[in-house]
Amino acid sequence: MAYDEVLAERIRDRLADVPGVAEQKMFGGLAFLTSGNLAVGVRGDDLMARIGEAGTAAALAMPGVRPCEMGSRTMRGWILVDGEALDDEALDTWLATARAFVADLPPK
Repeated sequence: MAYDEVLAERIRDRLADVPGVAEQKMFGGLAFLTSGNLAVGVRGDDLMARIGEAGTAAALAMPGVRPCEMGSRTMRGWILVDGEALDDEALDTWLATARAFVADLPPK
């Protein structure tokens, strides 16, 4: 599966000066890791964001947000945000939410 290179570049631009961020191809898309923990990714035209289980219900009420599914399995604590719903403000918000969640995880 190809991923949206424009969205990937928008994420790169925002995370360029953040220490400990690396990118890696995985899940048929592109992932951005912070201190070895997967925080966000680009799957097709969508943003995949790790927000934790506690934030999932509220996130699913937001425009363009749906559960993240891998095959037939729903990934708990992960969401997909439709690329069309990712204006600059929304992208910044989801990146900050995911980065805040992974900041509490031990480095890998």
